[in-house]
Amino acid sequence: MATVAEQLQRGREARGLSVNQVADITKMRTDHVRALESGNFDSFTAPVYIRGFVRTYAALLRLDVAEIMTALDAELAQTTKFRDPPSLTREPPGTLDRLALLLSRINWRIALPIAGILVTALVTYLGIHAWQDQRARDPLAGIGPGLYKPAQRPAGETLPVPAPPPPRRPQAESSRPPASAPPRKP
Repeated sequence: MATVAEQLQRGREARGLSVNQVADITKMRTDHVRALESGNFDSFTAPVYIRGFVRTYAALLRLDVAEIMTALDAELAQTTKFRDPPSLTREPPGTLDRLALLLSRINWRIALPIAGILVTALVTYLGIHAWQDQRARDPLAGIGPGLYKPAQRPAGETLPVPAPPPPRRPQAESSRPPASAPPRKP
């Protein structure tokens, strides 16, 4: 397979464009266009510039940008200068930096639907498993013998109810009023 530089140069020649015309259209410097076509990536300071220029150049030439970018990443991985992304600090990259770099390389348009399908399948499986387990379980398995024990209330929780008054006895009818009886107390 041809290198990225060869593909860009062949594409430019197939379109009949000169290096100056490409530089004018893409707003790149002519020495950058020549460096890309010769595969001399050392003239760039960071891989982000190389990727941006190659993407713009490939789009201008109507080449397969995704294929070119994949080939460019493979070529940059073989160089010592652009193998790893440059550190923004003087400290060596840590675990979090490596994890962030790995996550940035994931194609989320593909990964998110796959993750959604996997989560849905897992939830469905666990739901069906729990439902079947619940149906197979004996609902009376944890109940002890059927002895009735009335609820005992501790003393002092309720007030005593007064006893009803004794029933009144009917008095015999007499024509005379009763002798002076002491008044009743309610």
